[in-house]
Amino acid sequence: MTPTFAPHSDDALPVWPLWKGDSLPQEIGDTAWPTACGFEASTGQICLIPDGAGGIRGALFGLGEPSRANRERFAFAHACKLPAHVWQIAAMPEGFDPGEAALAWLLGQYRFTRYKGQATDGPRLVAPQGVDAERIQKIAAAEFLTRDLINTPANDMGPAELEARARQIADGIGATTTVIRGGELLAENLPMIHAVGRAAEDDPRLVDIRLGDSGPMLTIVGKGVCFDTGGLDIKPPSSMGLMKKDMGGAANALGLLKMLAETGAAKGRRIRVLIPAVENSIASNAFRPGDVLTGRNGLTVEVNNTDAEGRLVLADAMALGAEEKPDLMISLATLTGAARVALGPDIPPFYCDDERTAQALAQGAQSARDPLWRMPFWPAYESMIEPQIADLDNAPSGGMAGSITAALFLRRFAQGAQRYVHLDIYGWQPAAAPGRPKGGVGQGARAILAALPDMLP
Repeated sequence: MTPTFAPHSDDALPVWPLWKGDSLPQEIGDTAWPTACGFEASTGQICLIPDGAGGIRGALFGLGEPSRANRERFAFAHACKLPAHVWQIAAMPEGFDPGEAALAWLLGQYRFTRYKGQATDGPRLVAPQGVDAERIQKIAAAEFLTRDLINTPANDMGPAELEARARQIADGIGATTTVIRGGELLAENLPMIHAVGRAAEDDPRLVDIRLGDSGPMLTIVGKGVCFDTGGLDIKPPSSMGLMKKDMGGAANALGLLKMLAETGAAKGRRIRVLIPAVENSIASNAFRPGDVLTGRNGLTVEVNNTDAEGRLVLADAMALGAEEKPDLMISLATLTGAARVALGPDIPPFYCDDERTAQALAQGAQSARDPLWRMPFWPAYESMIEPQIADLDNAPSGGMAGSITAALFLRRFAQGAQRYVHLDIYGWQPAAAPGRPKGGVGQGARAILAALPDMLP
């Protein structure tokens, strides 16, 4: 589906957003009806105003307590529950951001309909005056792309299909795409991508997209594990159910690429997107616990858990990207359960050694309402990723600081990049929330878009 605003129309019905405690608008006339309906302007509460002739003349919409505004910034997404009609915001209460509300409306309209037919027509919003409607629609469309990619099951979104979608996206924005697949990975010295994906029927591959030919360079690396059984260290069924989302890093990278290109943020910059697309399967030729792999940059890695495969495929892709010495490298990956334990599903941790870059990203996350939280590359934990018989361990024993040790592992392969940022995302909304229906979700892309002018001037 395509997120769009309705054209201006004289038939658009007014909706009045109200904070709890605000006076009812005089335009509705008799206030007895909202009172009788129990309308208190609680978050997401809707009260339809009748026109006296069996129709609707408008609606009141509750924003909740002003003190909870930062907690529920996208509350206006609940307005998508209004009846199917064209609506326009009738008034802007103090502290109400019309651009934010417009984006919330579009994000709240998302439905994944690939296997259930087209969604029924819902309410549409006239873009509020003074907002950049075209830009908001492009941001929402990029987020919809990310959600669609994650929500598509692995039988229809394996490495080949992910490559095809990546090519389609790249073609649509004028970017170029090259792909290394199967045995070519070994010949091109990307052995860890090959090792992780070689047991699957669908060949492992590296998708390499380039946009722009001048300016500072941003390299984005997205984890594309299209399904993760855990390999020979097989996951229990309870942990395997959501593993179609293990390519969420790649989905977010592609959504970010589309967002940067179509909003104009890519102009004057070189953008490179690297996606190692694999399926971590089980077969006689699967890589094994105890194997020692040699990465593209020459570092050896002892495999102590085949279910810690994401950092292996990212490592080779990052080492390749770092050879060009980009001004900024960003990795996006559904990498560790430890990040979810620490911060829950809504707040991905990010890691960055450069203070200016980290501050810009934190501020971008806040301004875009796309939450991130900085975590440390803690030097004292370096020893935890250094086993006895190889340079690195892909799965340190003990289980402590799992997100930090994964970030430290990846940083070893970013050497050459001027600055490096790692986002350990979840990519999934476990329960519906304002602007985020249950299912695949974008995390970090809007924050990066907002921060890019300061991160990569």
